[in-house]
Amino acid sequence: MSSRDMYGNDIFGGHSRKQHRAVPQVTAERDLVVEDAATGFCGAVVGFDRSYDGEFVKLEDGRGAVRLFALREAAFLIDGRPVTLVRPAAAAAKKTTRSASGSTRVEGLRARVARTSRIWVEGVHDAALVERVWGHDLRVEGVVVEHLEGLDNLAERLVDFDPAPGRRVGVLVDHLVTGSKETQLTTGLGPHVLVTGHPFIDVWQAVRPATVGIEAWPEVPRGEDWKTGVCRRLGWGTPREGWRRVYHAVESFRDLEAPLIGAVERLIDFVTEPE
Repeated sequence: MSSRDMYGNDIFGGHSRKQHRAVPQVTAERDLVVEDAATGFCGAVVGFDRSYDGEFVKLEDGRGAVRLFALREAAFLIDGRPVTLVRPAAAAAKKTTRSASGSTRVEGLRARVARTSRIWVEGVHDAALVERVWGHDLRVEGVVVEHLEGLDNLAERLVDFDPAPGRRVGVLVDHLVTGSKETQLTTGLGPHVLVTGHPFIDVWQAVRPATVGIEAWPEVPRGEDWKTGVCRRLGWGTPREGWRRVYHAVESFRDLEAPLIGAVERLIDFVTEPE
């Protein structure tokens, strides 16, 4: 018998030191405490999210900070040992009867013809957050949300739109405080236009700090781009990366500050009120 035959075709194939131990998969049940292996962030599972980048788990630490982590192989530790977290199987659980805005969800909704009335918001981020929280309500009512690309365009847009009975415009404005430029641009617009707003510099700031895992929104000096300044101070990278954090953290009206919630609700009521 040759030495090759004595050990088989691969004399190293069965050596125990060449066999890698498989990383166990653990179902990420709510309140399971894990540690992110890359950053050391330790928290309890409080939810999940999905984007074009893949699946993410939400972890909340003991101070209430919530962060998103990608569900990658061996990315987490339990009792110091690496594990791969997997989402729980979808349960045939109770049907959600409430929408993200807290309203009663309408099942079997059919698309309806859009109303002539409109809601206008200042930018793309404002429109995206309104859709994320009030999207169901807006589809039920047939209300279209459009962005102005800046409040300076409001007067020209109103001339083109020509508000009238049954053709109302609701306008959501950032930083609507007494004496501001925004207030000056939104007064005396007629009975068929309603302007509401919130006092925050940007709609990001209308998201509760705890929702995005911070204690408070940073102070950014006047003259510095607010989003860029916030991302620099929080280590969020570019404003595009910061927006992804903000958008994916918001799941319902509970993640927003009260002034924004009240402002949007008043606009929906205004543009859907029977003449």
